Amino acid sequence: MGPALTHELRTERLLLRRWRSSDREPFAALNADPVVVEHLSGPMTRDESDAFVDRMQSHWDQHGYGLWAVEVPGQAECIGFVGIQMLAFMPKDEIGWRLARASWGRGYATEAATAALADGFDRVGLDEIISITVPANGRSLRVMERIGLTHDPARDFDHPRFPPGHRLSRHVLYAMTRQQWLAR
Repeated sequence: MGPALTHELRTERLLLRRWRSSDREPFAALNADPVVVEHLSGPMTRDESDAFVDRMQSHWDQHGYGLWAVEVPGQAECIGFVGIQMLAFMPKDEIGWRLARASWGRGYATEAATAALADGFDRVGLDEIISITVPANGRSLRVMERIGLTHDPARDFDHPRFPPGHRLSRHVLYAMTRQQWLAR
């Protein structure tokens, strides 16, 4: 078993914590928003969203780190997720985020992802953390750059979930190593 399972992170404005049953409804709502999931596989049903929460919980239980529910204390119990988990289709740890549209443009993704990156290197002890998205996802690309990840065009790839030529097939890869983190 990995590092402490009850771990949570606090930033200036946010709480990153394990998932609660009360998070499922707001998380399903943001996963059903076509604008939020524009650069992903598309809107999720409630059952698909709940299954995703179950997979996130399982990752935490198995590895001691994962995707946190993001809370804005005193304002919103669950605005989405930020965190790090192993990719299913390649042996890499990916930092990712997905927030409700009402929470966009406030710096929450950058704030939470910076804390998650620190946790991944400092507490979990990862050697490299990557982030991937489609080239058209400008919002996520800006977060990747703000948290200090750098694009490595030689590692860009076609995502195995999508057929060749699909608008979501090509993915860019940004990364940071432990050495880069320590040298910041």
